[in-house]
Amino acid sequence: MPPAITIKNLTKIYEPRKGAEKVALDDVSLEIPKGSFFGLLGPNGAGKSTLINIIAGLVNKTSGKVEVCGIDIDKDLRKAKYHLGVVPQELILDPFFTVREALEFHAGYYGIPKSQRKTDEIIKALSLEDKKHTSSRRLSGGMRRRLLIGKALVHNPEVLILDEPTAGVDIELRQSLWEYAKKLNKQGTTIVLTTHYLEEAEQLCDEIAIINHGKIVAHDKKKTLLKKLNNKRIVIHTQKNPEKVPPSLKSYNPVMPDDNTVEIRYNPEEIEICDILKDIHDSGLKITDLVTQDTKLEDIFLQLTKAA
Repeated sequence: MPPAITIKNLTKIYEPRKGAEKVALDDVSLEIPKGSFFGLLGPNGAGKSTLINIIAGLVNKTSGKVEVCGIDIDKDLRKAKYHLGVVPQELILDPFFTVREALEFHAGYYGIPKSQRKTDEIIKALSLEDKKHTSSRRLSGGMRRRLLIGKALVHNPEVLILDEPTAGVDIELRQSLWEYAKKLNKQGTTIVLTTHYLEEAEQLCDEIAIINHGKIVAHDKKKTLLKKLNNKRIVIHTQKNPEKVPPSLKSYNPVMPDDNTVEIRYNPEEIEICDILKDIHDSGLKITDLVTQDTKLEDIFLQLTKAA
């Protein structure tokens, strides 16, 4: 069984109007397994959108190879697109169609017979039933985002790409979108997610790639990736704002991210937590709360994107 998406030695160079050429993707190779919930992460300008647009056939690559479900986009782009649903960042919709009309017309573009369309099922799944006869220009930003997802699903694609799907979306809608995405993934749909909300990627994704300056700087299972930075954190909340770091804690190089908080990072293979707790006790700080935290995806992301 071929991967959902295969990328080999993909390069994209934008020719300049003035000045030097821009290398958006630099010899990128990547495999996205079928059925995975895959996170594609990176800072602004890292190359995420260029990569997605090439996969979707919206941007021409300079060199390299891209396959969607085993289909080379250079040989049969139309067939490859049939396996792919893309939800873009931009809220671009035809303002003259109602929700139901937009989904029906989009299904027609893919040649899906009316008897096989799942328009009403999609409307219900995305909680758009009370808006199905409303034109898209009258929808809120969150409802428009739901409609975009619905349009990407009308042809029942094997791979769904969500490009910053919760940007500017309220918490309630964000949660409902993720519940639906998880349901699709359990049913076998491969989900590819780009997001700047790293906590979302950490909660949802089972495999993650990080791109920076057009290169893949990390790619692994989420659990394996989190283990690579052997780092834990102790956060101490104090009754009073300490004026300076107590002598017993100086060797840990703690930071004070805000008032009444002292944060210590340590490698559990090198330092015993009981030693740290003893030194915290000896520090004389009036402690109101103390929590330990494992490595977060944000820690990995910042380390790799700063170093690359």
